[in-house]
Amino acid sequence: MKIKRPFTIGIGGSHSSIGKTTLAAALIRYLSSGHTSRLFGPKPRIGAIKYTKEAIYASLIDDAEILKKKGKDTARLGEAGAKQVLWIKSVAEDLGEVMPLALQRLTELDAVIIEGNSAIEFAKPDIVIFITGGPDADTKPSAERLKGLADIIITAGAEAGNHAGTCIIKELPEKVQDEELEVIIKVMEETAKKKEIISLLNQRAVDGKITCGAARKIAEELNVSYNEVGTAATDLKIKIRNCELGCF
Repeated sequence: MKIKRPFTIGIGGSHSSIGKTTLAAALIRYLSSGHTSRLFGPKPRIGAIKYTKEAIYASLIDDAEILKKKGKDTARLGEAGAKQVLWIKSVAEDLGEVMPLALQRLTELDAVIIEGNSAIEFAKPDIVIFITGGPDADTKPSAERLKGLADIIITAGAEAGNHAGTCIIKELPEKVQDEELEVIIKVMEETAKKKEIISLLNQRAVDGKITCGAARKIAEELNVSYNEVGTAATDLKIKIRNCELGCF
């Protein structure tokens, strides 16, 4: 039996103070307050992992007194409605020890937001959101790689670039409007759906081919149209053979 795990969302950025915690808290508050998403259903239980680079040793902090201290990013995430917040402090090289422990503690939740560039690269979340100041904004060299992996790029108060999943938030890092969150969540849903289709096509295709019946089954399992599966197969150069009904 397939083990259910939380849907993971990574939020990284071009530099510190770009608005990562602001966006994370806004998403938690919005989704926890009853706004329905196909990814999580109504009022999902959301957790959060905050990563801070630490030069000395690795630690996983779950002490409520520390996490709820006024002014800390972890307190903002909890106040937004996160059911559980964990704070990882470590050098990037030690994330292999502490990140699996953190994720294991949150397996009963519906979704987990992971904040921090290095943590995202290690955890490989289902959706990666990258925040930048715009096409001409300075990006730390260490963040360029993560930007290339992003499913959604948020341009904070600037014109959008050419990335297919680009959204604009006018007032980051101060606040995020509900209508901006609606756009982000819609892009997340569409991206997650495409990834599921691609994953199943790659799993079930043999030598670059898949039967019409198997392709239809993917569409029915994921509750998507035959056309969406057909388009993804074309993009992957997977040939759908023995099509009985002209679905593809």
